Parts: sequence; structure tokens; C-alpha cells
Amino acid sequence: MSTVTDQPRPTGQPAYPVRIDAAPGPDSELSRWLWLVKWVLAIPHAIVLFFLWIAALVLSIGAFFAILFTGRYPRAVFSFNVGVLRWSWRVNYYSYGALATDRYPPFTLGEVPDYPARLSVAYPDRLSRGLVLVKSWLLAIPHYLIVGRLGNALAGLLTLFAGVIMLFTGRYPQSVYDLVLGLRRWALRVCGYAMLMTDSYPPLRLDMGGPDPAASDLT
Repeated sequence: MSTVTDQPRPTGQPAYPVRIDAAPGPDSELSRWLWLVKWVLAIPHAIVLFFLWIAALVLSIGAFFAILFTGRYPRAVFSFNVGVLRWSWRVNYYSYGALATDRYPPFTLGEVPDYPARLSVAYPDRLSRGLVLVKSWLLAIPHYLIVGRLGNALAGLLTLFAGVIMLFTGRYPQSVYDLVLGLRRWALRVCGYAMLMTDSYPPLRLDMGGPDPAASDLT
């Protein structure tokens, strides 16, 4: 199985606090047919994530008021919400968000360093008490229009196309993989911004491929 490797950030690309990494390419041992039944295999994750996202929504409302009055995102809430995003990304990478690995996702909010899909967010020491009022519903609108309406639909179609290609050839086209990862990375950055985890506005660009080329080293 491919492993995640970091690569230097291209000059001129600013670091972004929401980092989405994946293996440099799709799993070299992808099954030709397993993707046809992943909708069944992912059901346990879908059930758990349904309740986790309800909890994340409620906690995000609490975080909104905490930021509004104190300028800080409660650390425990932040860690939980990042964990929900991380878990969701692993399941999407395995299932119909990318179909890029056959390794079953672990049931955990924590980081799994050797899993081929990873997500981390730098914890902000301070957040703007004014921006919190407009980030998720106003400032993010351009991203919602691009990623929410066009990007996700395109990524879904490309993933289906990759599945059909795998069915007949046993190979996942690298160019399709790179584009799918770029679209998913864009969407996850916007999600982190909309969940108030950062004041840094998501870049309006595709950063394609597995290792995140526009992320700082996070600890």
C-alpha cells in the first residue's frame, strides 16, 4: 500500500491551517469489484457519523458563542470537531468520496498516522469576535457556490468514472485521482472555515494530488 509522504510547499503558496493529506496515489492493490459493495460496508460508519455530526453541530453553536464573547474556540470542542472531520474524510476516501483505498477505515476520532487519508487542523490561539458573525453564512458563499454545487457533483462523477475504469482495467487513473483529491481538499478546507476553526479564508484554488502542497507542518 502506498504511504503518505510530505513534499515541500511550492514557493508562493501560503500555508493553510486545515491540512488534508492522502497517499501520493491510489492504493496499488485496489480490488476491481469491492467498490460496488462499499455502500454496504460503509453503513456502520454512516450510522455513527450521523450522530457525531449532530453532536458537532450542537457543539459548534456553543463554540460560536464562546468565540463571540472570549475570542477562543474551546479546546475540547475543537478536538472533537476536528475528529469528526477526520473520521468523515477517511470514510469518504475509502468509499464514494474517492474510492482510493480498500483499507477499512478505523472507528476513531483520533489521527491514524499510517492510514492513507489524514486530516489535521492547527488550533488557533485567538479568533476574531467579529468575523465569527459572518464567516459561515456570508463570507463562505462563493465557496458554497463553487464547491457545494459544482465541485462536489464533479468529484462524484469523477469517482464513479474511476470505479468503472477500475472494474475493467484494475487501475485508478492518476489524473482523475489528483483532481478528485483537489476537489475534496477544497471542500474540507471550506468546511473547517465554516465550522469556525480558522479565520484564514480558504484559497480559491485546486491543490491537486495526495500530499497537501499548501499546508504547514502541524504538530
